[in-house]
Amino acid sequence: MAISGRVPLLLLIGVVAVVAWPQPIVVVAWVGVVALLCCLDLALAARPDRLRIVRDLPGSVRLTESATSRLTLTNPGTRTARVQVRDAWPPSASPAAERPRLVLAGGESLRQVTRLTPTRRGDLAAAAVTVRSYGPLGLAARQRSLEVPGVLRVMPEFRSRSHLPYRLARLRELDGQAAVHVRGQGTEFDSLREYALGDDVRSIDWRASARATRTMVRTWRPERDRHILIVLDTSRWAAGRIGGSGKSVDQLRLDAGIEACLLMAALGAASGDRMSLLVVDQEVRLRYPGGGKGSVLAAFANGLSLAEPALTETDWALVAGQVDQLCRQRSLLILITGLDPALYADGLGTVLATLAHDHQVVIGHVTDPSAEARPTDLADAGAVYDAAARGRLWLATQSLAARVTRMGVEVVQAVPDRLAPAVCDAYLALKAAGRL
Repeated sequence: MAISGRVPLLLLIGVVAVVAWPQPIVVVAWVGVVALLCCLDLALAARPDRLRIVRDLPGSVRLTESATSRLTLTNPGTRTARVQVRDAWPPSASPAAERPRLVLAGGESLRQVTRLTPTRRGDLAAAAVTVRSYGPLGLAARQRSLEVPGVLRVMPEFRSRSHLPYRLARLRELDGQAAVHVRGQGTEFDSLREYALGDDVRSIDWRASARATRTMVRTWRPERDRHILIVLDTSRWAAGRIGGSGKSVDQLRLDAGIEACLLMAALGAASGDRMSLLVVDQEVRLRYPGGGKGSVLAAFANGLSLAEPALTETDWALVAGQVDQLCRQRSLLILITGLDPALYADGLGTVLATLAHDHQVVIGHVTDPSAEARPTDLADAGAVYDAAARGRLWLATQSLAARVTRMGVEVVQAVPDRLAPAVCDAYLALKAAGRL
């Protein structure tokens, strides 16, 4: 049961009678009249549990975009229902809805809309729908919470999609080249043409030259349908918060890694390569072997919407085992992880040499913009020590990156907003050089 603001108002009106006739019986009589009216109004109110409520909800929405949850209320009875409905959602859904009183005659249906603007990824489950049914006088109401299930999946924002058109144009340029004079692994035969001064004599096709009575050479193009496996590290490293550039500040390293995965999924699928995804820390959180039906980008976004960092270290032996299962041939292996000098020897360093021998490896490392900025305010000893610690860590990371590069591994270091396009640029460079 609930009462409206009209009940206190009626009690205040009774003050006039009490002032005119200051007798206890007047006060008791007036309170009794108000209570009787409330009971009568409550008895005439329609029962909330007899209403039929149906929810209409989209399956998914991108982070920071808006979606609408529509509730359709139907009154199957003959008594008019005067109701107020609250569609409850978690605070991260940022629900915004007016809750006017709806009047439903017998057999009538009305719709109430709640606008949702999620602020975090994942699945948002709707809470109970609270229905408050008032009587004809609007004094008292019956209240009941009803379960109307609904789940809204919040997909990653994919801010880096603005970098996709330029990379697609570069990809078309690579695919449209008439001859790419690269011999060896990562290329395949394209066509024959007449020998020109400066061509590699090893490309001469002697049989074709004999048939054509002029010297013919083979031309090559980068292979398509290569296998690309992206490994996203969701360990303690991914839980770190770092400053971004521009409007993006104080974000998780994991978010930058997700952006890199999505941009690579779109670009790799457009190039005809087979894309796979592995999300892992101490255990495998997501494994997408690729080759399924539907959009690769949609599959990546759907799976990564549930990715969350775990406060553990990565089991790199598990990662190596999963790579062996997913990669039956030499593949491009993109590791979105951190180059931490303190953890490298007992972590990534235990398997990187083997991975680099069997595959082409690219490491995507998110850097903190504040660590690269030149310190300007060194007013006290604490600021000096902080600046020195950041500088020492930066130097150690650069030394480790140089050592890893000598193993044949491509190392991409970029601030959060630049990591995704930088990883894609490294992929395009390897493709153009015929190293995939």
